Amino acid sequence: MMLNKFYIDRLIENALLEDINYIDVATDYLIPETQENTAQFIAKADGVLCGIDVALRVFELIQPDFRAEVFKRDGDVLRKGDVIAKISGYTRTLLKGERTALNLIQHMSGVATATNKAVKIVEGTGAAIADTRKTLPGLRPIEKYAVTVGGGKNHRYNLSDCAMLKDNHVDAGGGITNAVNTLREKLGHTVKVELEVRSLDELREALSVDVDIIMLDNMSCEMMKEAVALTNGRAKLEASGGITAETLRAVAETGVDIISMGAITHSVTAFDISLKIVKD
Repeated sequence: MMLNKFYIDRLIENALLEDINYIDVATDYLIPETQENTAQFIAKADGVLCGIDVALRVFELIQPDFRAEVFKRDGDVLRKGDVIAKISGYTRTLLKGERTALNLIQHMSGVATATNKAVKIVEGTGAAIADTRKTLPGLRPIEKYAVTVGGGKNHRYNLSDCAMLKDNHVDAGGGITNAVNTLREKLGHTVKVELEVRSLDELREALSVDVDIIMLDNMSCEMMKEAVALTNGRAKLEASGGITAETLRAVAETGVDIISMGAITHSVTAFDISLKIVKD
């Protein structure tokens, strides 16, 4: 997934405007306009880097001629103490952009690190880790990008990408068969249909109407194993709902194709990165 430059610039500009409403009263009154310094991004923990170019863009928007040396790139494994990048420019630029840059790179690296941990847990099973639409408002593009950097897959980006029928769609649409058939009369030929099922009986009905992807919602591992056997490759099977790091491996070993996890975007811990002025 490539990040759209127009989106990134708008995101950063809004964040900077939120952070610098009028002036930076500490920086603008304390630091001479022409003073220059160098600062370093330093990893404070072990994990996967994501968002370095986004963080650097913060300073570039404030000062187009700022300078940067980049030592680590998105997807690189970080160790505590690693210097990620060194930036030089007006001291006011460094101080005004610091928090916005750190907020973005810490969150993106947190998502990439959490995703990578999940990917490693299921390694060798054939199951892929995918995100969901459970993202922070306005941050979906960078969160979904971070998932791919961590080794995961993107689920649908929004409601326009895939016709996904969840329990409320089915209940409001007259049941599985009626909902799928009604939908297919209007869908374009490039749009896939995914259906959420809650039981093996619903799975059998879903298979009878030839949906492309079937989500096994909050099923036990034993039931998912039965679902895999019943499906026998006729549709992609996605496990979702209440899956944790402790249960992830067992879910993957049932034979499902995809495991979607909202936690890798909505519940991650920010990855600890600091930006420190280099003292002469």
